[in-house]
Amino acid sequence: MDCVAEANRAVPARRTALGGRVRDGRPLVTFTLIGLSALSYLLQLTTPTWTSRWLFSPLLGASQPYRFLTAAFLHSPVSFLHIVFNMVALWTVGPLLEQLLGRARYLTLYLMAAVGGSVGAVLLAPVTHSWNVGIVGASGAVFGLFGAILVVLRRVGADARGILGVIVINLVIGFVPGLGIAWQAHVGGLVVGLLLGAAYAYAPAPRRRLVAVAAPVVVGVLLVASTVLAYRAVGLL
Repeated sequence: MDCVAEANRAVPARRTALGGRVRDGRPLVTFTLIGLSALSYLLQLTTPTWTSRWLFSPLLGASQPYRFLTAAFLHSPVSFLHIVFNMVALWTVGPLLEQLLGRARYLTLYLMAAVGGSVGAVLLAPVTHSWNVGIVGASGAVFGLFGAILVVLRRVGADARGILGVIVINLVIGFVPGLGIAWQAHVGGLVVGLLLGAAYAYAPAPRRRLVAVAAPVVVGVLLVASTVLAYRAVGLL
């Protein structure tokens, strides 16, 4: 048995074109994200204070920054289609990105795009007058995945017109009056997804591990700095 284990360790792990480790079986990270969102939605329906405790608004985010992320695991409790659409979109693009990028980079991309969606709401709040408007949903994170897969598909030479069409259509829908869609979060998540997707996709093979750490740090610094400046501009910090 020891000889078999030693031999298995000596065999190099199979890698995708972008350096992700090839794994057999189900996309664990995607399943986990969907499961957490579903569990949170159930708590929204059964616990009266769950939504208000974790939702995001630009005003609340100034004093309770954890809301920048937690809102991505909430959905409209009065519209079942909200969580359905987001989870279907996550399932559509998530497994491919999880396989191509590997679990760590994929999870980092999702979480940072979720935060980027909230940052987008803060940066655009002076224009949209939405400082106290509550925001829930994984759409910022999902748009981050859309942005990343657009770059990744182009990098590997695949046809990216389909996902480009999905992005455009969903961005346009976000501006339709009366739907209550936080298009600001879509824009913020998309920008983060494009930036991290480009960093991951075009990193030279010998530098992939370095880029996997450095790129999120740089994007994170930009998100924090822009948010702080936006809050200071209106006297919230």
